[in-house]
Amino acid sequence: MLLDAASLYFRAFYGVPTSITTPDGRPINAVRGFLDMTARLLTAHAPDRLVACWDDDWRPAFRVEALPSYKAHRLAPDGSEEVVPDDLSPQVPILVDVLAAAGIDRVGAPGYEADDIIGTLATRADRPVDVVTGDRDLFQLVDDARGIRVLYTARGIGDIELVDEAVVTAKYGIPGRAYADFAVLRGDPSDGLPGVAGVGAKTAAALINEFGDLAGIRSAVQRTVVPRPPLTAAVLKKIHAAANYLDAAPVVVAVAKEIDLPPIEGALPRTPADPAALAALATAHGLESSLKRLGAALGWPADAVA
Repeated sequence: MLLDAASLYFRAFYGVPTSITTPDGRPINAVRGFLDMTARLLTAHAPDRLVACWDDDWRPAFRVEALPSYKAHRLAPDGSEEVVPDDLSPQVPILVDVLAAAGIDRVGAPGYEADDIIGTLATRADRPVDVVTGDRDLFQLVDDARGIRVLYTARGIGDIELVDEAVVTAKYGIPGRAYADFAVLRGDPSDGLPGVAGVGAKTAAALINEFGDLAGIRSAVQRTVVPRPPLTAAVLKKIHAAANYLDAAPVVVAVAKEIDLPPIEGALPRTPADPAALAALATAHGLESSLKRLGAALGWPADAVA
């Protein structure tokens, strides 16, 4: 099980009231929610390995260089960093410390997003993989033959949608592994990905079904003399006009699958890695109940979290 950590702690922050606080009154809702979600996932799906995948760089330079609009709408006014709610920022280092003390592997890589960690670990995996995320971009990793599916949290952790190739086809009318090219064509405003102007989901799906992939579509555009659906004269004009975008966007959308990462075991901790540190964190931040639920899901002894 690969957790898209930022996706989950943002979801926890917005899904759990900020009235959930530490003993000294600071919001701790994102950490509590993240731990409770993880416990529920472990109980429901019983993975034998678990990795929290981290954004060491939420807006990597190679993606911005290819497409400057990538996530630009999320930048602070001075352009220096991502806008994060004031009550969330201080909770992230606490979560880092809790994961370390619990013994749950947390993996990032300089210059890459969690998506790229997930793509690399899923590609390496010698067993089925569940990717937990609220980000549709990771639908591109779905692979029935290798047992890679997405546990999609858009409706909340209590109503997870299991996304396999059939679900991608049912949602978007495209082959199950064609999501990345579909996203390039249609665009995704949440990531600052404009798409091909005037080409919506229906036309994007028709083009992929007719020509197989983005390379096939662009080749057909160059060959077409007499327009015919789905390459009508209007669509041909739109794709020609978007040539520069279509050169750049695949670099932005495609999840990296070959990051140079060390071997990652992801073994489930059967006892906390640092019981004293975990107990101190539980007391300082009011995390006792959430850590007991996590411990129960991991099979820890009842007294592992004092």
